[in-house]
Amino acid sequence: MSTAAPTPPSTPPPAQPVSATHRPVSRSLVVLLAAATGLTVANTYYSQPLLDAIARDLNLGSGTAGLVVTLGQLGYVLGLILLVPLGDLLPRRRLVTTMLAVSVAALILVAAAPGFGVLGAAIVVVGLTSVVAQVLVPFAATVAAEHERGRVVGYVMTGLLLGTLLSRTTAGLVAEVTSWRGMYLLAAALITVLTVLLYRYLPDLPPTTDQHYARLLGSVWQLVRRERVLRRRALYGALSFVAFNALWTPLAFVLARPPYRFSEAAIGLFALIAVPLAFTAGPVGWLADRGLGRPGTAGSFGLILAGAGLAVIGGGQLWALALGAMLVTFGAQCVHLFNQSTIYRLDPDARSRITTAYMTSYFIGGVTGSALAAAAYAQLGWAAVAALVAATAVAGLLAWWRLPS
Repeated sequence: MSTAAPTPPSTPPPAQPVSATHRPVSRSLVVLLAAATGLTVANTYYSQPLLDAIARDLNLGSGTAGLVVTLGQLGYVLGLILLVPLGDLLPRRRLVTTMLAVSVAALILVAAAPGFGVLGAAIVVVGLTSVVAQVLVPFAATVAAEHERGRVVGYVMTGLLLGTLLSRTTAGLVAEVTSWRGMYLLAAALITVLTVLLYRYLPDLPPTTDQHYARLLGSVWQLVRRERVLRRRALYGALSFVAFNALWTPLAFVLARPPYRFSEAAIGLFALIAVPLAFTAGPVGWLADRGLGRPGTAGSFGLILAGAGLAVIGGGQLWALALGAMLVTFGAQCVHLFNQSTIYRLDPDARSRITTAYMTSYFIGGVTGSALAAAAYAQLGWAAVAALVAATAVAGLLAWWRLPS
């Protein structure tokens, strides 16, 4: 008598990517995601206007105090490489809230730091966990409907840009009223509230891959090799951030010297000219949703080139300097938004890993721009910085012309 073969145990099907193409994302969730990206990215910028106060309080030299910014950036890069890909492997709500809980502890430790050793280690962790912003941006792309993805990502990026632009001013004002430690205690309180809200309202989407962690990291570079559009958009992003950082890095020196002779407070307020530009992210995303990403990218590099031309005059004319800075900032922002709208359409199951690849290239461009601008200004002055920005914009236009995407 024959016997039937035993039925193999059933295995659950792999998690399917969650698509929101059937339902627009709610306005309240977009606002929450925008606020979350802004507050988390701001944590990496609070230290910049507080370095002198930190140095006095902890008896540090200016060079040692300056390492606080470098250590925060190092933590951010490590987070991009090691943590952001986990957005495809782990449930995003659990990942985000866990990282924010660690961030709260690190911010409190910064506020209580008795010396540079504790401060430096805590700042690294703050930078590491601040990449929550880069987990939430692809998350926004996932929950958004196809027809509104660019617009939703644009609104979330508005929050990120506001966090970047307003963090320095906020830190200076809070420290003036309390102390530099008070700023970090306030940041810890804000992130605590944010953690509770995200745990309560963030959709609990399943992972999109079941790869082991090591293979997950390796798959980032496989994506880079496989996706030509990702490589091209990463190049555009790097060039735009070269231009942005090249202009803003030595700008404080220009404003502090003749003919302007701005005080430190006035230099800080000058950066606020770019704040209104953050609110253009939604309309730019709307253009991307309508298939205008390619011509929009060329136009954005054109804005950077025009801004570089005005920046040359800006060495002696404040109106030209302000308008040039705004054009470069707006052009770089638009390139970034068009890039994100394009790359998040490549592979819905790998958006966090795509973010890692793209943002790593983007950040390398920013560091390169800062270094080149510092050397150019020291050797040849402001005109050389403007020429560097212009050359970068031209390189972007040439890449756009030769690499259709």
